[in-house]
Amino acid sequence: MNRLDELLKLTVEKGASDLHLSANYCPCIRVDGEMKFLTDLPILTADENETLLCSIMPDRSKKEFEELWDTDFGYDLAGTGRFRVNVFKDTYGTGGVFRAVPEKVPALEDLGLSFSGVLRELCTHTKGLIIVTGPTGSGKSTTLASMVDLINRIRTEHIITVEDPIEFLHRSKGCLINQREVHRHTRSFAGALRAVLREDPDIILLGEMRDLETTEIALETAETGHLVLATLHTNTATSTLDRIIDKFPGDRQNQIRTLLANTLTGVVAQTLCKRMEGGRVAAAEVLIATQAVRANIRDGKTHQLPTAIQTGQNVGMRSFTDSLFQLVQDGIVAPREAYLKAVDKVSLEQKFSSAGIYLDKSLVELPKPDTIDEFELSRADMNSLEFLKKTAWKLSTDRNSQARDGRKAVELIERAIQLGAKDAETFMTRAAAQAETGRFKEAVQNVKTAMKLARQENHLDCLRELPQHLNYYKKSRPHPGAVA
Repeated sequence: MNRLDELLKLTVEKGASDLHLSANYCPCIRVDGEMKFLTDLPILTADENETLLCSIMPDRSKKEFEELWDTDFGYDLAGTGRFRVNVFKDTYGTGGVFRAVPEKVPALEDLGLSFSGVLRELCTHTKGLIIVTGPTGSGKSTTLASMVDLINRIRTEHIITVEDPIEFLHRSKGCLINQREVHRHTRSFAGALRAVLREDPDIILLGEMRDLETTEIALETAETGHLVLATLHTNTATSTLDRIIDKFPGDRQNQIRTLLANTLTGVVAQTLCKRMEGGRVAAAEVLIATQAVRANIRDGKTHQLPTAIQTGQNVGMRSFTDSLFQLVQDGIVAPREAYLKAVDKVSLEQKFSSAGIYLDKSLVELPKPDTIDEFELSRADMNSLEFLKKTAWKLSTDRNSQARDGRKAVELIERAIQLGAKDAETFMTRAAAQAETGRFKEAVQNVKTAMKLARQENHLDCLRELPQHLNYYKKSRPHPGAVA
């Protein structure tokens, strides 16, 4: 198994949703929404990262990456799972993000969603537009895949999906399912949607209503009597509808409001919150297209939809605030977590206050791991050149940037110089410490001094490293991180 596949396997074993590979950083994973640096693994250089990522990149993606400097594709790892991959350029080189997609499509009833009853009801519709929305990483794909799986189990129809890339792989049960990937099986979302009506579909899953043309065709497809499921990157039901309408020129917006009012079935806007006992749970705002909701959309009164949601709880509607509040009341989510994820923080805070729920809004900085505190330094042999140089280097170049302390590193290396340290390693460390505090011009001068001394000492390791250091500091960048 190659290095990349080992990292992906480790990602799944640790229950992470994403693996991040960034040049000049150690690998990083997202677990329960939080980023965790795998500091026990070596950092990846820009060249190593690009080699790893290009080794799995399809030819089409390689060409796109060369032209646009980012690309998306899917990657299958047998026995581990499927991954949605994005490769991009950043300050230090080439980076990549792998989103883990389970091999098995989760059943809707197994997701533990408090609003699963509403989703089941939406799956019984035979026509209209259902939109699942939320920020990146909010579980939209999982929710949609579970809805398609339910339809597949209870109906006998034809489902066509258009995705970029394909994430969950569906097997036909009661329904015939055809999955098409943009750039692999079709040129574009719009192109696939234009052709879909000639493919005898009943239900169309659209990975994203990405542009005006795709959005318009999706609305027209829903109007012709098909059920269209789609996603958008918006935070609330109201902002979802406003986003759709605002995509169109002003002289067409009245027409689109009417079309949207006639075709909309429901909007589910969701986000993921950390459970108190570990894992994550979805909170959601649900809008059902009742006659009152359709009238508000048609008349350009989307600002009244939050009120319609409040009065429509008997038909399954709910607001984000109520959903978050209920999760807190049920002891599933901590008040602070709910507050951080809330769109209307004032309303949620008022609900907490009325219910006597304490909300801690204080900001506490994360502790710096493996730092050298004053007490440890006071006990150390402050006259030891080896201790001073080693500690200053660690504080300047630790792979985990939170463990760095440039100010303390400068203090320690300056003491080493006062005690007589004059070798190449000393000035290389001094440069790293100065760069960590933002003193890049001084860092450049000290690298040059270190290079001169390294040549005199015939210190080959320093001579190999120092040109890279000089390049970092000339570009006003601190040392990217060294293996301890």
